[in-house]
Amino acid sequence: MMYKRLKDLKKDKYLIQRDISSMLSISQHGYSHSEPSNNAIPTNMLTRLSNFYGTSIDYILKSSNNKKKN
Repeated sequence: MMYKRLKDLKKDKYLIQRDISSMLSISQHGYSHSEPSNNAIPTNMLTRLSNFYGTSIDYILKSSNNKKKN
């Protein structure tokens, strides 16, 4: 699962997919395909998710284990 950290970040904040999809202004169905997928998430969506969670895109993509945004 490429975006396991997205699921983990969501759980850490006690959110559900509907909460995240609403913040991103997309359907819950559309977001539900992002978490378990190996498909690329658009950069603008990654940026919004990183800002929302206060973490880096590198952390979401598992390029870094540093959860905090620089």
